[in-house]
Amino acid sequence: MFEMSGEEIVDEVKKSGIRGRGGAGFPTGIKWDTVRKTESDKKYVVCNGDEGDPGAFMDRSIMEGAPHRVLEGMIIAGIACGADEGYIYVRAEYPLAVTRLKNAIRQAEGLGMLGDNILGSGFSFRIHINRGAGAFVCGEETALINSIEGQRGFPRVRPPLTVIKGLFGKPTVPNNVETYANIPNIINNGGEWYAGIGTPNSPGTKAFALTGNINNTGLIEVPMGTTLREIIFDIGGGMKNGGQFKAVQIGGPSGACLTKEHLDLPLDFDNLKKVGAMVGSGGLVVVDEHTCMVEFARFFMHFTQNESCGKCVPCREGTKRMLQILERIVAGEGRDGDIELLLELADTICNTALCGLGKTAPNPVISTIKNFRSEYEAHIYDKKCPAGACSKLKTISIDPSLCKGCSKCARQCPVNAISGKIKEPFSIDLSKCIRCGSCVSACPFKAIKEG
Repeated sequence: MFEMSGEEIVDEVKKSGIRGRGGAGFPTGIKWDTVRKTESDKKYVVCNGDEGDPGAFMDRSIMEGAPHRVLEGMIIAGIACGADEGYIYVRAEYPLAVTRLKNAIRQAEGLGMLGDNILGSGFSFRIHINRGAGAFVCGEETALINSIEGQRGFPRVRPPLTVIKGLFGKPTVPNNVETYANIPNIINNGGEWYAGIGTPNSPGTKAFALTGNINNTGLIEVPMGTTLREIIFDIGGGMKNGGQFKAVQIGGPSGACLTKEHLDLPLDFDNLKKVGAMVGSGGLVVVDEHTCMVEFARFFMHFTQNESCGKCVPCREGTKRMLQILERIVAGEGRDGDIELLLELADTICNTALCGLGKTAPNPVISTIKNFRSEYEAHIYDKKCPAGACSKLKTISIDPSLCKGCSKCARQCPVNAISGKIKEPFSIDLSKCIRCGSCVSACPFKAIKEG
């Protein structure tokens, strides 16, 4: 790699067409070229290993299983851009990744691949590891940079862009773990080789964390452009327990849900953007017909609201208000106009929030309303959950023709909502019933029904 100049390396990366694997999909070559051309006495390379999406562990597997690929990618970025120092920001919940990276840095330094005058080239490069404290917002590059500097993990207002004024006020290359891990293969095999994989506008492969109501869960790596149908039914082995595919949340809490009509959609940056979704970090949560999409949206909104740093009003207050409305709806207290209010709040937050977390926080709500509006309406107007998943909207009744009066249900009820005489049909006081389902599982005659 020392046989190539910084300009030649950047040209090869541009030729490959690789786009950032952290979620935004910005062309890596353009980012590197900007830093290379920016005049400064000091430049930095930053690796974002703060993988905070629920169910995502792509970066973790790379840092634990192939740490030297990450280091090599960062060194190449340093040569290309004129940086002599790099930082890897790893979430504290990945202690094994930190250990493996430290060992890899030690080994590289021992072999003369890191440190001063690497392999006699005259180029020096050192890598440091910073551990995050568990803040999801520090996955946003400017908040991450603040954290490395010892400040509170708040996002910064842009411009200036990180590539112009980033870490310690100097030009900085920010990429995630998976992006750096791809760089050595691009330099070894050539940009054209890499561009031949995947799709023309989204070349290469992408790692996805496949989870949910699916037979084969785990980590997969597929060429960009692979369809959802191939991932879910060929690689994932189809739905668990014979369930029916309903939706898949792609891109983590900031992503959106895709439905049956999207099964043959090639997964790449541009196609997903067209349908209001995003690749994100690569999380894929598959759900079946027993999943309530209103509760699904509430779960992700609870996560993002809880992880909001609170710096800007739209995200701090807007997500809180959206969460309150969703909680009312799943509790059977939805009101006419709630759907419209959710969409109005979502639009305001998306357009006025400071950072990427806030701007994308409403996405799960927007996409579930778009694709499953009837479920929202059933919750609000009919006070029913079509999936039968929201406990507050369940109705439990005893069929007198099947009840034998054994009293097992009454003995299991934690709030004494069931009464009756032995050998005669029992009844449920719905004003006391908390819809816990204990009576349903206790009844040996299947006389108690949930609806």
